[in-house]
Amino acid sequence: MTTLVIFHEVDDVEHWLSSPKREEIFGPMGITVRTFSDPAKTNRVGLIVEVPDMETFQRMMESEVAAEAMKFDGVRPETILTLVES
Repeated sequence: MTTLVIFHEVDDVEHWLSSPKREEIFGPMGITVRTFSDPAKTNRVGLIVEVPDMETFQRMMESEVAAEAMKFDGVRPETILTLVES
């Protein structure tokens, strides 16, 4: 299992937090996600993601399905920063 910390900005934090898209996409892959938001009320959010297979995760993140989910969730793709547990 690989642990990731992912930061990015979103258009609407409440919409992002309540979105079903993470579970719809990641759940069937055995990926678990914990969400975080900036208490200073910025549009910055974060995730701790537990990934059983990084190769499958990376392929999925490059897919049209992931792009559509990010668009639905209001994710600003140019702001994504992913850190891998070392």
